[in-house]
Order: sequence, then C-alpha cells, then structure tokens
Amino acid sequence: MIATPTNLPDVLMITPRRFGDHRGFVSESWNKATLEAEGVYLPEFVQDNHSLSREVGTVRGLHFQSPPHAQGKLVRCGRGAIFDVAVDVRKGSPTYGQWVGETLTFDNGKQLWIPAGFLHGFMTLEPDSEIIYKCTDHYAPECDGAVRWDTCGIDWPLEGITPVLSDKDAAAPAFADFDSPFTYEASQ
Repeated sequence: MIATPTNLPDVLMITPRRFGDHRGFVSESWNKATLEAEGVYLPEFVQDNHSLSREVGTVRGLHFQSPPHAQGKLVRCGRGAIFDVAVDVRKGSPTYGQWVGETLTFDNGKQLWIPAGFLHGFMTLEPDSEIIYKCTDHYAPECDGAVRWDTCGIDWPLEGITPVLSDKDAAAPAFADFDSPFTYEASQ
C-alpha cells in the first residue's frame, strides 16, 4: 500500500497494490499492519458501507457525523468511477474551508482517507457506480448532518451533467450558514 498526502495534510490517498494475471487481480484493500509499517496510523474501523448510484452525476453529500459519533472514512470505488471530495471544517484549522477532490475508480483502485472533521461527498462519473467505505464510528442519526454540495467552492466535473440530488442534500444549508461542531487540534 502506498499512502500519499493530498493538499489537505490530514487527507490521504491510499493505493493498494494489485497482483494480476490473465484471470484478473487480487488486492488487499485494507491492511492495518502494512499501513503502520509506512507510518500511517488510522483509527479503528467499526462499520463498512456500500452504496450504489445508478445515474451519472449523482451527488451525495456533503455529509458529516458530529461528535460524539464523528466518523472518519476510507472510501473506494467498487465499480465505475466517482469524484470524491473532502472539505476541512475543523474550526481553527489552517486549511479550514479548503477542499480536495480525487477521482476514484474501480480500475485505479485508489482510496481516500477522510478523517473526522471533514465534510464528505462524491459525484458519480459512470452509471451504476458503487462506493464502498469503512467508518470509524457507527451511524448515529441524531448526529447526521449535511452542507449543500455547491456552496464550498468545489470544482465539480459537471460539464454537460445535471446533478442528481436527494431531497435532503438539495435542502442542506449553505457552507456560509454552517456552524461546524469540529475543532482543530494541532497534535493531530
């Protein structure tokens, strides 16, 4: 596994090695010991989620789960392709309000580590895209929140695409009206 920093220091691109032949490939999508040997220490994962988005341009997010059930997520694309996004919303962070976006595909096998304290969202780039992600806390509906996807200055790849949104995401508050429940801790 190769862990590469993004332009947001706490968000990492993690690329597992693939071993292939004429039959296909095998890959360890998660290996705690391998990452720790690379100096990457992630929190314990307690839940795996799997999501299917049928239409190109489906936008899910920008979501977060507030303390005491804040979630970090390790996101990968199981089929198709997505543009995956993280926005730093930790009050006091030197990168507060900044975002990073990465294209995750079945073919490239890349994963994005998004720690707690970041908004998360994605847009599908191919039909029937599947997203698989590990979470560091269980889903807690009372801590579930969202910020409107188009209010953080993200350069979504929307050329010729009309976004497909849920009612919840379409009605989410704008980033300018968002009072973040997260605080930056320099020791992170």
